[in-house]
Amino acid sequence: MAEPHSGTPARPLAAKKNAVLILADGKTFSGFGIGKEGTTLAEICFNTAITGYQEILTDPSYAGQIVTFTFPHIGNVGTNVEDTEAKQVYANGLVIRAPITNPSNFRSSQHLNDWLIKNNLTGISGVDTRALTAHIRDHGAQNAAIVFDSKNAIDIEAVKKQLKAHPSMVGMELAAKVSTKAPYEWNEKRWALGKGFVKETKAPFHVVAIDYGVKLNILRCLASAGCRITVVPANTSAKDILAYNPDGVFLSNGPGDPAATGKYSIPVIKDLLDSNIPMLGICLGHQMLGIALGCKTEKMKQGHHGANHPVKDLETGKVEITSQNHGFAISPKGLPSDVIVTHISLFDQTVQGIRVKNSPVFSVQGHPEASPGPQDTHYLFERFVDLMKENPVAAKAKKEVAR
Repeated sequence: MAEPHSGTPARPLAAKKNAVLILADGKTFSGFGIGKEGTTLAEICFNTAITGYQEILTDPSYAGQIVTFTFPHIGNVGTNVEDTEAKQVYANGLVIRAPITNPSNFRSSQHLNDWLIKNNLTGISGVDTRALTAHIRDHGAQNAAIVFDSKNAIDIEAVKKQLKAHPSMVGMELAAKVSTKAPYEWNEKRWALGKGFVKETKAPFHVVAIDYGVKLNILRCLASAGCRITVVPANTSAKDILAYNPDGVFLSNGPGDPAATGKYSIPVIKDLLDSNIPMLGICLGHQMLGIALGCKTEKMKQGHHGANHPVKDLETGKVEITSQNHGFAISPKGLPSDVIVTHISLFDQTVQGIRVKNSPVFSVQGHPEASPGPQDTHYLFERFVDLMKENPVAAKAKKEVAR
């Protein structure tokens, strides 16, 4: 096996277990602390991706969650300054099976454990993640706590009391906390080996992206498809959005309960729908678009988190392998007549995509930006651009709504 690029020696385990994972239902797992020493509480979920742990931990959609990685070798590609989905870590903690693997990748600039400490992230290793994943699958997503104490002075009963008081993800509004506080422009395209991130200087289309917790690679994919992007805060009004005179509007991914974020975002989305402007929603944006159209959303038992989820395009019959990260979904019950389901999960038949009849508006639950994950659905960004090309009547409608 190749030596780690960084030359960082393996992190020795503590002589005794010094960390514990405690679930709200009382289930506990002991192990070895990784990252920053301390205590963290959040909803626990599991992710089945075998790559992209740095992208996952920096994805704003994981705010309020502890991520269990089912893949046993976490750390083998190290970390770097490029493979991030935000300017900071948003996951609340991580659970892994084996000790953090030494980096063995030419792009690595820092050992994962050093990166965790730098980003104030607490985790636990040495956990039977197969047993934990089966427990979450059978008993559903729930709050959990990781306690890492090098002195082994862990009061489990006190932590259980904290868990009882910790709020549920249902009804939790998190988008405003992770959203940008001020508008900014974006023209950086997808990363390429030997080139890094190239700027898009001649973008023919202007897109306003509403930031509910947007992943940077989504913005890069839009730029690579020929878009200049203006990113605006989650609570931006429809009037202010249309004042940018965009060719299209993007509703981003993000964390939390779509119904809670929808209290301020749904009226905005409804006004944008009235403008007949081309619109694309991903993940949380997909869910809130559904609510604005009259659909209902529901909390899933354990959610979808991984990079190997088969999704069927009902309009083409094609099966796509997708990246998923969500704990809520659009309910298939009572769908409005103008909402057409375009994609379904082949795991559990949940709604994975919709479009609006006779309108340039569509959305998907999965993550077509492939960070991490397969690139089967990259074409969706091109589809969005095609809608902007074919929509000459939107300019007049935008002016009417903005008055």
